[in-house]
Amino acid sequence: METKTDLKEETKTETAKTVKGSEAVILSLLHEGVDTIFGYPGGAIMPIYDALYDYQDKIEHILVRHEQGATHMAQGYAKTSDKPGIVFATSGPGSTNLITGLSNAKIDSIPMICITGQVPSHLLGFDAFQETDVVGISMPVTKWNYQVTKAAEIPEVMAKAFYIASSGRPGPVLIDITKDAQNQFIDFTYKRVHQVSGYFPNPKTNPEKIREAANLINNAKKPLLLAGHGISIAGAEEELTAFVNKTGIPVGCTLLGLSTFPTRHPLYAGMLGMHGNYAPNIQTNEADLIIAIGMRFDDRVTGDTSRYAIKAKVIHIDIDQAEIDKNIKADVAIISDAKKALQQLIPMVKTNVHDEWLEEFKKLEAIEFEKIIQKDIHPKAGQIKMAEVIHQVSERTKGEAIVVTDVGQHQMMAARYYQFAHTKSMITSGGLGTMGFGVPAAFGAAMGQDKRPVVVFVGDGGIQMTIQELATIWQHKRPVKIVLLNNGFLGMVRQWQQLFHERRYSFTTLVNPDFQMIAKGNGIESSKINTRDELKNSIDKMFNFDGPYLLEVEVEQEDNVFPMVPSGASVSDIILEP
Repeated sequence: METKTDLKEETKTETAKTVKGSEAVILSLLHEGVDTIFGYPGGAIMPIYDALYDYQDKIEHILVRHEQGATHMAQGYAKTSDKPGIVFATSGPGSTNLITGLSNAKIDSIPMICITGQVPSHLLGFDAFQETDVVGISMPVTKWNYQVTKAAEIPEVMAKAFYIASSGRPGPVLIDITKDAQNQFIDFTYKRVHQVSGYFPNPKTNPEKIREAANLINNAKKPLLLAGHGISIAGAEEELTAFVNKTGIPVGCTLLGLSTFPTRHPLYAGMLGMHGNYAPNIQTNEADLIIAIGMRFDDRVTGDTSRYAIKAKVIHIDIDQAEIDKNIKADVAIISDAKKALQQLIPMVKTNVHDEWLEEFKKLEAIEFEKIIQKDIHPKAGQIKMAEVIHQVSERTKGEAIVVTDVGQHQMMAARYYQFAHTKSMITSGGLGTMGFGVPAAFGAAMGQDKRPVVVFVGDGGIQMTIQELATIWQHKRPVKIVLLNNGFLGMVRQWQQLFHERRYSFTTLVNPDFQMIAKGNGIESSKINTRDELKNSIDKMFNFDGPYLLEVEVEQEDNVFPMVPSGASVSDIILEP
């Protein structure tokens, strides 16, 4: 991808000019190194768009087809660029269409800054055309939000927004700017923010807690490390690998923690949680020590918390103090950035091996392989299975792609069967489980970098929630590879109806449109297959095509994701088959 000119240097000469508030927004973005915006114009944000017109050589604006798509694109972009994603939207419905994306970014700790236009300040509270209290609405799903009514506030508020969104535990910020503030003149100066009163995003690591943790680690016989998203946020993947290589401790990853630790590493135990691997779930209740790093003990990981880690001491490392003791009581709590904590722990832990403990994992892995994995990825008959498609894509890309998923059965299959060879390779909606996330997030991921291929796995339900963004992908010619696994059902809900509601498939059957015609209408090259003999060549054709491509695969309709921890059950109650 072409890089923009050094925008920070170019804007230094503009710091004393008199400008409108609308232009102050753009100049603030330039000072923060922004080169990409995802947005949709409208009346209340029109002055900002008018100012942006003069800076098209410095900032690329992506005109989305729906504001929700903009938020998911911004999140995919943030994950691959290591910058906060930027979104523009107008007032009223434009701003309310951001709420799902804000919620997703908040719970998954993704830095994003949404800038919304608002009606003039003298009309606030009078139900003016397209007036909505987006600050009130978004308060529960943002890390911080603020309404600007005076242009003089803009530089400081923008600087504060970037600092809050990106520091500590990252998250989304929303800035709502009234139209009159956009049109007022100010003498623009800009100063980056490095401190906010009452906000302490980088807690100091307690040396005593590090010593306590090291003592537990050095004396544990059956330790298990749980790797979460916080490791990736902190950039602590190398430290994690060094720690594990020294201590010999097996690693289980949360859904958002996938790719923080190499899938093919001999100490990788698999994914945790409801549809995770058999061994790490079973061994959670056999371990004498749980080391949880950058994860929040989500209910999809723990199952019944009263029957979780029943034999283990718990070390919990997290930058957010609010997560400590929230779901699982910690014996040693280290409130810290994961990278700093691991850097301090590594010299204090002993070189160790846990051969007998690891042998228990291998026995459980063999059971899962025999009962599930080999049947999933190498079926001998019947319709194509989701897992074998993902397995073949993994083999074709050698685990080097950036994988994006939508939400559903295919999401769990991708998490289970893609063999991640690189860090920062899994982009998915974790805590919120947002159907419609996949396609726009994949485009955003491609916008954030162009060194690695981007492939998105999506179901026939989820793709239809944001399918209009195919037009955005086509317009900007990003080579996103879309694998549509079509089973004619809302698959994950159908699985639960099959297992727990006597196959009463209540409104989960989909009557789908012709996805090939939709792809063609949006300028996207595509193909459709329904036999196993076509699969390998079709995958090769997709990756060999220079541009965006949609491969639709008709898969087994009643294919299920196993293992499975039933809702409310213990992780020890994980089932391997119906």
